[in-house]
Amino acid sequence: MDYNASFQISATGMAVEKLRLDVTAANLANIHSTAASADQLYRPQRVVSTEVPLNFAQQFGQLYARSGGAHIVDVAALSAPPRLVHEPGHPHADGQGFVSYPGINHTSEMVNLMSALRAYEANVVAMNAAKTMTARTLEIGGQA
Repeated sequence: MDYNASFQISATGMAVEKLRLDVTAANLANIHSTAASADQLYRPQRVVSTEVPLNFAQQFGQLYARSGGAHIVDVAALSAPPRLVHEPGHPHADGQGFVSYPGINHTSEMVNLMSALRAYEANVVAMNAAKTMTARTLEIGGQA
């Protein structure tokens, strides 16, 4: 039996969720960032991922998974309009006294953060289950 596919599938899921966590943290860190011009303003980002199809193979008459999981395609900048706040004394204020802040939705980012955390934890549980199964198989083989 080959347990490597189980570990690899969980590892790809953990890599995607870790990047989602990093990108969400960057969005939250820049929620109050300003810039001298609107084209230099921080743009919120999202991770784009896709599936790696699950492939199967046969070994010793048994079917097992050979590969699968998730694949990071891109980290894409969102086209969210900036948040305008009236702060006439700010160094980056425009002629009318408005300062542009990134169009980051705090609530949405926090939901994304929690979702990434829970998905990462689920992948860790799946990997630990595969590790336990592998250990039990070795125990059975060692008793013969």
